[in-house]
Order: sequence, then structure tokens, then C-alpha cells
Amino acid sequence: MADTDVESITGTDPFALFEEWMAEAGKSEPNDPNAMALATADASGLPDVRMVLLKDAGPEGFVFYTNLESAKGTELAENPQAALCFHWKTLRRQIRARGSISPVSEAEADAYFATRAKDSQIGAWASRQSRPMEGRFELEKEVARFGAKYAIKKVDRPPHWSGFRLTPSQIEFWRDRPFRLHDRLVFQREASDAPWQTSKLFP
Repeated sequence: MADTDVESITGTDPFALFEEWMAEAGKSEPNDPNAMALATADASGLPDVRMVLLKDAGPEGFVFYTNLESAKGTELAENPQAALCFHWKTLRRQIRARGSISPVSEAEADAYFATRAKDSQIGAWASRQSRPMEGRFELEKEVARFGAKYAIKKVDRPPHWSGFRLTPSQIEFWRDRPFRLHDRLVFQREASDAPWQTSKLFP
């Protein structure tokens, strides 16, 4: 149901508002409230988009993890800019952000990798993400190989697996309203250390 009986979106801190909306989504979304569409572009400017999971968010930006040799990893190395979009159907809300991309620190990547299930850690070693595969058995062999290697010891983080942080220059909050007269509030800044400016947009 649309938010027809609430006041217009307001706020001066986009990350405080993001945290509030994410908490609400966590209560209403049946699966992965932290799922977001991540748009990248290669060196020629051809865009690409896929769903990934947000793993951290705060004033420094939005963090996600991937195989650095994957399509998105390669594209972000060639063109370190991206956009993301959260859409929560249960709330009829959307948040979009775009900005520059930078790698997370080795310590951050190690800390997050350590929280993953062991099977997921092994999968990070076994999958040559985004590259051609002859058949499912090829992947299963790699899973078995690394499963045996790390059967009785800690799984090291692969050197080709880490995270990125999108530092936003723009964040837009969108909420459904009747008759497609939606409510939109956008935060913009000239640099990562500059103050946010806000404005309302026509739906």
C-alpha cells in the first residue's frame, strides 16, 4: 500500500534517513532487504547492471563485495564510478545513489570474509566468476578441490576477492504517492567532504 497518509520526505542527513528506511525494509521485505541493483560501465561506456547485497553503509558510503576478476570487478577497475538502486516493493519506496568507487581496506575485506559461511568462503576460491564454464561439473570439481584443501583449517581470503565502497555524490529518496504524484527528495554535494544540499524533484 502506498504511503498516502504521511508527510513529505524530509531530512538533512541522507545516511540517517537511509538507516531508518533500511530498518523498516528489514521488517517488511520477505527476502534480502539489503539487495540493490548495481550499475557499472566499461571503458567504452557500455552500461551493465546486476543485483548485489549491501554489506555496510555509513557516512563514508555503501560497501559490497565481489570477485575482482568478475565483470563488475573489471568494469569498476576500468571506470571507478557506479550507481545503485534499492527498491522495496512492500514499502513502495526506492533509494538511488551514484558516485565514485574505491576499494575497501585489506583489513575490512579480511574482517568481512571471516564472517562468511565456510562453504561460501570455499566458493569464493572455486568460482572463476563471469568467465565461461564448460559445465556444472567443472565448478563442482573446484569446490571439491578447495573443500579438501581447507577441510581442517581456516579458509584464507582469496587475493582476487575483496570489496568496493561507493562514495555518493547524489542520493535520492523516492516514495510512491497516489496518481503517480510521487515524493522525491535528492541530496547532492560537490565533494565527499562538502555539505549536502537538498531539493525536491517533480515526480
